[in-house]
Amino acid sequence: MVEAAVMGAGAWGSALAKVLADAGNEVTLWARHQEVADEINDTRRNSGYLGDIELPKTIRATSDAAEALNDACTVLFAVPAQTLRANLERWSGLIDDEVTLVSLAKGIELDTLMRMSQVIIQVTGADPARVAVVSGPNLASEIADEQPAATVVACSDSGRAVALQRALSTAYFRPYTNADVIGAEVGGACKNVIALASGMAAGVGLGENTAAAIITRGLAEIMRLGIALGAKPATLAGLAGVGDLVATCTSGQSRNRTFGLRLGQGGTMESAMLATGGHVAEGVASCQSVLALAESYDVEMPLTDAVFRVCHRGLSVDEAVVLLLGRSTKPE
Repeated sequence: MVEAAVMGAGAWGSALAKVLADAGNEVTLWARHQEVADEINDTRRNSGYLGDIELPKTIRATSDAAEALNDACTVLFAVPAQTLRANLERWSGLIDDEVTLVSLAKGIELDTLMRMSQVIIQVTGADPARVAVVSGPNLASEIADEQPAATVVACSDSGRAVALQRALSTAYFRPYTNADVIGAEVGGACKNVIALASGMAAGVGLGENTAAAIITRGLAEIMRLGIALGAKPATLAGLAGVGDLVATCTSGQSRNRTFGLRLGQGGTMESAMLATGGHVAEGVASCQSVLALAESYDVEMPLTDAVFRVCHRGLSVDEAVVLLLGRSTKPE
């Protein structure tokens, strides 16, 4: 049993808090808004994110970060990627020096082009061996509903990876350990961008052949970038790569695919936000930072570039499809 603090009570943070509690751990869930914490404590629901799914009574929710972090030996960060740094700057002084720090966020920071583990290390001063990443085909609502799922726990310290693996192991959630933090993070950040492309294609009425091509060529882009950054190809061919990519590109529960679908149907960025509960999909920011990171390593990512142009340069989805289909032919 571990004492865990999950910082962020959105869908993914709440779902993973449930996993930790079901695995027998003591869990404190930090919510940004007091009313969310009150609802969880009073009704065992987080209706804004997980509907009527009941959360275990052993989860204690609070909006006080100091209370959440007090005595925690494992801290899991479940805030959006682009807000992680600002939150860490407020929290780092409250975290003990030997605590295992776990990133649940999937993205590349816009200003620095850092992966989330790098942001954690820079802000907290933690030894990289203390920082882990959880990433995989993990749609929060399905996990909270206890549908069988698997994930990757990536950490350079095998002992911490195994301890976290045990803390997250339940009858319905199976974690696999991996030492390749870079691969797990690249797969998690890039798949959101490809899911936007997949949604856009579906939105303009394109079918399964196109979807398969986008997923396959999207994986090729992810592999190129990951290998350039030092990731292992096997990681990107596994749960944290192709597994996460397939789930996010094909599921109607995927915020990124839904956002892209709305854009493909002719919607504005504002209407796409409404279709995803008023939230901007993570891939909208990530397409910009992933593309900049790829360019700095001279890695070609045409799908990512097309998504970036649609989201940030006013290119229509129809024009993006023509642009992609009109590229010069070459060997696969």
